[in-house]
Amino acid sequence: MRGQVAVLAWSGSRRTLVAMKSTNQSTQYAPLAGRREWAGLAVLMLPVLLIAMSVTILNFALPRLSAELEPSSAQLLWIMDIYTFLLAGLLVTMGTLGDRIGRRRLLMLGAVAFGIASLASAFATSPEMLIASRALLGIGGATLMPATLALIRNMFVVPRQRQLAIGLWTAGFIAGTAVGPLAGGILLEFFWWGSVFLVNVPIMLLLLVAGPILLPEYRDPNAGRFDLVSAALSLAAVLPVIYGVKKLSEDGFGWSPVVAIVVGLAIGGWVVLRQLRLPDPLIDVRLFRSSAFSASLITVMLGVFALVGFMLFVSQYLQLVLGLRPIMAGVWMLPMVTMSAVGSVLSVVLAGRIRPAYVVGGALLIGAAGMTLLTRIGPDTPIALLLVGVGMVGAGMGSIAALCTDLVVASAPSERAGAASSLSETAGELGGALGIAIMGSIGMAIYRADMMAGAPADVPDEVVDAAHETLPGAVAVAERLPEALATPLLDVAFQAFTDGMRMAAGSAAVILAAAAVMVLFTLRHVPVGGVSGHGPGDDTESAGEGSDDTAIEAVGDGDSAPPTAPDTASRP
Repeated sequence: MRGQVAVLAWSGSRRTLVAMKSTNQSTQYAPLAGRREWAGLAVLMLPVLLIAMSVTILNFALPRLSAELEPSSAQLLWIMDIYTFLLAGLLVTMGTLGDRIGRRRLLMLGAVAFGIASLASAFATSPEMLIASRALLGIGGATLMPATLALIRNMFVVPRQRQLAIGLWTAGFIAGTAVGPLAGGILLEFFWWGSVFLVNVPIMLLLLVAGPILLPEYRDPNAGRFDLVSAALSLAAVLPVIYGVKKLSEDGFGWSPVVAIVVGLAIGGWVVLRQLRLPDPLIDVRLFRSSAFSASLITVMLGVFALVGFMLFVSQYLQLVLGLRPIMAGVWMLPMVTMSAVGSVLSVVLAGRIRPAYVVGGALLIGAAGMTLLTRIGPDTPIALLLVGVGMVGAGMGSIAALCTDLVVASAPSERAGAASSLSETAGELGGALGIAIMGSIGMAIYRADMMAGAPADVPDEVVDAAHETLPGAVAVAERLPEALATPLLDVAFQAFTDGMRMAAGSAAVILAAAAVMVLFTLRHVPVGGVSGHGPGDDTESAGEGSDDTAIEAVGDGDSAPPTAPDTASRP
């Protein structure tokens, strides 16, 4: 019968070899992941969880560390931003470095750096020391992220197992974004501000102990020379763009951030041209010729754009409009995180039966529907509406993150998995920065216009001027006013803020719907099961059920006698 293939197994490692027959009738033998690989996946999720937590957990410690270290306003900005800047700027370089020196080795080095930086941050005695420690945290984070994804690409060769592994990896990252605020709030209830950093240390120690035992080592044996010039240029390209986008989101339009973005894009063009001429490029730009690779990167960027950009409003809405404490606001975000994790795993199940174009396109439409529902938010809207809308967005974005990340990683040869992983992470970082800048600007423009037009007549002009800048500013001003003036001022401010929030949600809905249309066209050729990869031993596409492109069948439980693996023909 067509599609039946030989399956090899041996009892020593309890692993099963799965034969994958491609359209050219050649047969590749790929090992099914066993207990060691799945235990290794649990280890790989530890650094991902911490990196996601590190992005949000510091927000809760800022008031206390500011009171103790007394940083200037410029130093406070650097304490907040240096981690993100270096994380985003070094992802590509570190991903490629891992392909050359070994992905497990890079992961272990990153764990050491992250642990040392966490200790230094926890016991920092000056703003300068904390800035330097946060910089080292960013460097360590940049080594950990692409190394984890690249190792998953090598450990889970069979497409469906790899998709499930990346789905769980995505769920772990999403969980970290929710655990951050909760963990920060709980730690600060009982300990000093440095405890938010100290929590990283035991987890990094566990990674250092378990990693060499459970994680295999992979490197490109023919990687060639590492190009330091390209590494420096890639950092010089990413940093100005991230800086410019962030400044635009904080201060509005200005020539300085615009020039920074233009300079970064120009250097990025130089990097691309240089890669085309190098025999051993830092980034294989030929990967972008694959529509699955390019479309998946764009989809990841747009999905993160919508989610991160809108979550900027949600945190303020819960704490300022509804008056919830930070810990309770974090608790109310758990349903969204749960839906994101469910979406990431469910999408993997569906991808085994439905083409990725339809799964990803459907997820984007669910996200767009959630954003459309959120356009009905108002100051007095029941919180249930917010939870349902954000939950739909979370489910959709969790789905696209899992499948599109898998498509990006699997579209690259296995020896380039680190570089491909870093590009996926960089797309996410850029999408988040753009989301905060663009959607934040839309919301703030509506807020300021409504505040100036609707401010109560009996409120002094200087009070209105202070309140119209931001919602936190309006709340702070209202606390110093008599109740007769504070209540109408806050009513106007809350309405203005939710007007901006609705406009941002509507804009995100349009973007996600447009992305769904793009995905349906660009990914329609990808078969059920997705791309299985182009590295040694797995350069076929898995069609899964209902397709003739590739047949995959696994039998046995791993207890068979150890046979000799055939090189080519499958058995009927």
